[in-house]
Amino acid sequence: MDVAEAVEKRLSVRAFKPDPVPAETVRAILQAAQRAPSGGNLQPWKVYALAGEPLAALKRAGAEAAMARTETPQYDIYPPNLWEPLRTRRFECGEDLYGVLGIPREDKAARLRWFGRNLEFFGASVGLFFTLDRRAGPPQWSDCGMFMQTIMLLAVERGLATCAQEFWATLPKTVQAATGHPDEEMLFSGMALGWPDETDPVNTLRTRRAALEEVATFIGF
Repeated sequence: MDVAEAVEKRLSVRAFKPDPVPAETVRAILQAAQRAPSGGNLQPWKVYALAGEPLAALKRAGAEAAMARTETPQYDIYPPNLWEPLRTRRFECGEDLYGVLGIPREDKAARLRWFGRNLEFFGASVGLFFTLDRRAGPPQWSDCGMFMQTIMLLAVERGLATCAQEFWATLPKTVQAATGHPDEEMLFSGMALGWPDETDPVNTLRTRRAALEEVATFIGF
């Protein structure tokens, strides 16, 4: 598989098979991803991988914490008062997702139940968590994002799939209790990792992308 194929095949998978991912496979992916770009070679990211009973315990704790609503998000996952065209892109993504699932806009309860599947890592057998030193700035956040993207592409190469979950940044204390990361580390994102369930309709969703002309300016060509 070449890089272009891996990029094309990568998507946010929201239904996984329960089959475990071997520890050596997870380790190999994370080891290879260490070659991700990093400004000044700071390599500011930390990653915590959970599986088995520790992951199951986190799912239970996450469900309780989500019901309690006592935790404060680490940051604004989306900017307040989204502007165009970002607002429309986010709206279309949600409508396309619930359209594939057959959940109408007026069925708020069903949409909320589906959103709650984040707490189950969509059935994935591995949960990854990414943290950064709280003193890090936007360039280091960018580095962490590139590290995550590299993991995603390496997973595709091995027939695995992922779903980045900034959702978990809303439950920082719950995650910290599971990972044991120190207070000086800020939870940036979670990620589901596992074997995709290719029979589930939700995994047929391919989110729309802007035309190249909307995002690219060519000068001097």
